[in-house]
Amino acid sequence: MALFNFRAKDQAPVAKTGQIEAFLTGYSIEVMPRTAEKIEDFRALLPLGTRVYIAHIDGTPIEDMVTTAKRIVDEGYSVMPHFPARIIKDKATLTDWVARYKDVGVHQGLLLAGGVAEPVGDFHSSMQLLESGAFAGFDRLHVAGHPEGNKDIDADGSDRMVMEAARWKSAFAERTDAQMAMATQFCFEAAPVIDWVNRLQAEGVKLPVHIGVAGPAKLQTLIKFAIACGVGPSLRVLQKRAMDVTKLLLPYEPTEVLAELAAHKAANPGFGIEQVHFFPLGGIKTNAQWVTENGGQAGKPARAA
Repeated sequence: MALFNFRAKDQAPVAKTGQIEAFLTGYSIEVMPRTAEKIEDFRALLPLGTRVYIAHIDGTPIEDMVTTAKRIVDEGYSVMPHFPARIIKDKATLTDWVARYKDVGVHQGLLLAGGVAEPVGDFHSSMQLLESGAFAGFDRLHVAGHPEGNKDIDADGSDRMVMEAARWKSAFAERTDAQMAMATQFCFEAAPVIDWVNRLQAEGVKLPVHIGVAGPAKLQTLIKFAIACGVGPSLRVLQKRAMDVTKLLLPYEPTEVLAELAAHKAANPGFGIEQVHFFPLGGIKTNAQWVTENGGQAGKPARAA
């Protein structure tokens, strides 16, 4: 699959093949127990050691989460389950979850508030989870990032509270021995992401960014998920594409946004994006195959399909 697009001179440069490969190295991907069940063997799709996040949707039994985690760990992958604060009843429940994951070889977690409006118990934010002390023995904790803001947190459309929380989390990482990073919501334009990452650095937020990217999918599927997840102004990329009848039925691929980010990272090695995190909205297999085709060695699966 070709990586090069011919672009006007005033537009951002497109990355060379080697830059794409470097940018995708160490990428992560997100699954759910029900989507993971459809994959016979992750080794046929993913490079060995890939970090696999397991999304914990409200209503999913912890037993299903742990069973999925064990299976993926046993196949040779680094597993990072979600810990959504608002669906965790109390510290005893949190401690139990952490212990269950440790028992199957998990020592990483993504801590986030969660998508439910009202907390079911004592926790309502990832900061409370960080301060709980429950994650002793975990070697890596990630938190959520919002390149285009989050109206559930900042109802006025600003990012004041989101940025304040980012500074707090960065300070937490500095005063503890936690290995931390910020895994973000997906968006569809490079320029806003670049501006946001630069602003984080200007605000003193030192957490490395694992930038969220939507994997290949049908346009209608992406628009549905983007609206449901509160994606901001970059949604216009999909809306514009939907108005072009020549592209309406073609699947969306993240080639352009990744090429621009890869080119920027190559030109600015200190730029704060550390890794790419994929949301496989068009399917895990489709996403993994796209990375294999576009990322060279960065996407080479552990076992030939």
